[in-house]
Amino acid sequence: MGPQDTNSHGNVHGGVIMKLVDEAGAIAAMRHANRPVVTVAIDSMTFMEPVYVSNLVVCKAELTYVGRTSMEVRVEVVAEDPIRGTSRVVNNAYVVYVALDDSGKPTPVPPLDYETVEERQRAQQAQARQAYRKQHRAGELR
Repeated sequence: MGPQDTNSHGNVHGGVIMKLVDEAGAIAAMRHANRPVVTVAIDSMTFMEPVYVSNLVVCKAELTYVGRTSMEVRVEVVAEDPIRGTSRVVNNAYVVYVALDDSGKPTPVPPLDYETVEERQRAQQAQARQAYRKQHRAGELR
């Protein structure tokens, strides 16, 4: 991260991190769907520690849940100090994407195979978040 990415405190702007998270999550979703995707929701984004100028930022994205046309991706953001050789998790986010067909309409995506107990637990948690999002959206439409 360079000076152009920071605020007056020398911390990287949250919006810069959000953009990186969205890009990493979208790539993971596109790889799964083999289709273009659009962001439909940022379920949560937790900034735990600041990112500083000269930190290397690494975003680790993995799908946690797949619906019919939507995919939830968990993105973990790690800031590395390349001089000291230290790294720390600074942000976690859950972002939802929808795959698009050639005319820009939502299109079905392949199911996600859960191989470990941890992956199945994350999928159950993601299903609960998805149900909450749908319930919350239905309440807003009334």
